[in-house]
Amino acid sequence: MITLGVLSDTHIPDRAQHLHPQIIPIFKQAGVQTILHAGDVSTPAVLTELRQVGTVYAVRGNRDWFSLRDLPDTQALIIAGVPIILTHGHGGWLEYVRDKYYWSREGYRLERYQPRLRRTFPDARVIVFGHTHTALNLWVDGQLFFNPGSPHFPEDKNAAPSLGLLHIEAGGRVAGELIQLE
Repeated sequence: MITLGVLSDTHIPDRAQHLHPQIIPIFKQAGVQTILHAGDVSTPAVLTELRQVGTVYAVRGNRDWFSLRDLPDTQALIIAGVPIILTHGHGGWLEYVRDKYYWSREGYRLERYQPRLRRTFPDARVIVFGHTHTALNLWVDGQLFFNPGSPHFPEDKNAAPSLGLLHIEAGGRVAGELIQLE
């Protein structure tokens, strides 16, 4: 079995000064050798710190357009035969502005993101995304929509900060796991 560590929306140093102290120990204890970061990293130092654990794949979030502009918008990965898309989920500028408008009026709503992700990445078995700061581990018609939430600032103020693990077994069986942080 392969276990991937999954993070998003670390926002360092704009919303937190350092990575949550449980992240690295949890990843090491789970045997993680590969980490997927779904954007809003905010500083290259975060990726350097995560490389203590293993290989890091990261994509550019809406907060990464300046300091991490060389990161790709999406990454298509095949890990243990499983097609995985890594994206932040905010779309282009127009989608980002439209989502901000609706978020200010209605708050977070999965139905604004899931159809766009499904339409954009129809062949992915797993779609890892961030942006919403809302943890999600949801299978829909053979696709896993997986958002680890934020280890520092969950959207729902009553929710715990979180990260994720993706477990891939021989034969391509995938299970997502969300872990709440203290």
